[in-house]
Amino acid sequence: MWRAFARVPRALECGLVTLTQQFPHSKARNFCRTSYLSKHILQPIIMTSSVKPKVVFVLGGPGAGKGTQCSKIVNRFLFTHLSAGDLLREERSREGSEFGSLIEDYIRNGKIVPVEITCSLLENAMKSSGKSLFLIDGFPRNQDNLDGWNRQMSDKVDLQFVLFFDCDEEVCVKRCLIRGQGGSGRSDDNLESLKKRIQTYNNDSMPIIKYFDDAGQVKRIDASPDADQVFREVERTFMTSGF
Repeated sequence: MWRAFARVPRALECGLVTLTQQFPHSKARNFCRTSYLSKHILQPIIMTSSVKPKVVFVLGGPGAGKGTQCSKIVNRFLFTHLSAGDLLREERSREGSEFGSLIEDYIRNGKIVPVEITCSLLENAMKSSGKSLFLIDGFPRNQDNLDGWNRQMSDKVDLQFVLFFDCDEEVCVKRCLIRGQGGSGRSDDNLESLKKRIQTYNNDSMPIIKYFDDAGQVKRIDASPDADQVFREVERTFMTSGF
């Protein structure tokens, strides 16, 4: 799976150092929700190309097969795959990151990382790739994500549609547990974290999918069958959409 990743600007790192020094840890966890951070640390990156990048959001529950299908789409249709979760995990483990522990806390507890962090990582990765077709996997996951994206990115990209992998909950849990037992290295591939993740998905992400569905922007895929069967439907969807 191809993954693009760019480091967060130095200004962001410095701002986080200052902020975490000034406030107790409990408050620092919510640092991205403060107007200070939004105004002074996370500065929007301006896309230099005159052609807006084309974006497909890829949504679905944990274990729905988003990563597997994205890798197939990359090979078949030459999209660049940006996984919001992978970018956050990369930043969490990056040596010298001042907010890796905060990201870890959100991920381990099945919570959604504040949108300012996620949007900045996605924007940097898009800019550094030099490409024009993007799959954004696992984002937006709640209303805050959607609002943050609309503030920072909606006028810079051309959203094509939302690819929704609809999968039975039992199948999703089984896949994640097998993935964890196989050495995925993901701290959230365990039953306790999965229960929290699924609850978060049902409460926060499903309303976002309904929002896009009401706008006629959702392409629904039954993700319960095996990966090859699912991709045949994905392939038809992209071809009928002009790719």
